Amino acid sequence: MRLYCPLCGNILVVEDGQESFQFACSTCPYVHNMSKLSSRTYPKMKEVDDVLGGKAAWENVDSTEEPCPKCHHPRAYFMQMQTRSADEPMTTFYKCCNAECSHRWKE
Repeated sequence: MRLYCPLCGNILVVEDGQESFQFACSTCPYVHNMSKLSSRTYPKMKEVDDVLGGKAAWENVDSTEEPCPKCHHPRAYFMQMQTRSADEPMTTFYKCCNAECSHRWKE
């Protein structure tokens, strides 16, 4: 819920008042006291798909001699994907071959 200042039209912000919370304007002296704060609702987060295809994308990839920056294992799986425009080079994604680490990074 957004409330706007009736004097200047700016968005009112919630402040901790003397006895309760209050809506206050940050540019003019307008203040609107709230009687009580009943509940808070948070927006539902959007579900995001794994851009690289999840676990299935890493099943049939090759490995190379690239040390892991986290555990320093000497080999890593890699795959290349075009993430930017066609005139830019491909992005190389790495995943550590150490099953305990499985750190992911890109170049």
